[in-house]
Amino acid sequence: MNYGGNSLRNQDDGSRIMKSVLIGDGAVGKTSIRRNYLGEDFIEGHLATIGVDLATKRVLFDGDVVKFIIWDLAGQPTFEKVRGHYYQGCNGIVLVYSITNRESFDNASKWLVEAYKNMGKLPPTIIVANKIDLRGTVDNEVTTEEGEEFTEYFMEKLEVPAVYVETSAKTGENVVGAFTKLLRMMSDAEEGKESDKFIG
Repeated sequence: MNYGGNSLRNQDDGSRIMKSVLIGDGAVGKTSIRRNYLGEDFIEGHLATIGVDLATKRVLFDGDVVKFIIWDLAGQPTFEKVRGHYYQGCNGIVLVYSITNRESFDNASKWLVEAYKNMGKLPPTIIVANKIDLRGTVDNEVTTEEGEEFTEYFMEKLEVPAVYVETSAKTGENVVGAFTKLLRMMSDAEEGKESDKFIG
């Protein structure tokens, strides 16, 4: 399997290939978000990802068939060494935290540091505040304003295109929209690189 390269074509059918990495603390709903996007059922309770999980979805995007590859990385610290390899060659990042778990929000910047360490300049990123169906059920939940401020700070500090999205993996709210936004940003970034080649 080829892990490298950003602008890839599937040798089987000529479809575009885009790769993203799904990161964030354990139990924030990363795998549930991925399952929802793939049209799979929501599972109550936490299923820990063992190291890394791979998902592929073919989507029609800008009149093109895109093979969208999503690496779902385990959030536990013990898997840090395993995760490093899977950042390579990814065109986009989905960083997830839970609004009901302030520690997962506080750790968001650590995840971006890990991604930067493994990727160099970061690709387009979606910051996902998950579990909005539980809003108002816990003390000290992470507010919308905090998520937006973090995203703004991240964009300015690292000069990375980033968008803030609130989702519920349980109800499916905004899940498809989040991945569609990421595909748009990834496609725009790829086209920008192609334009640079011609200008250069």
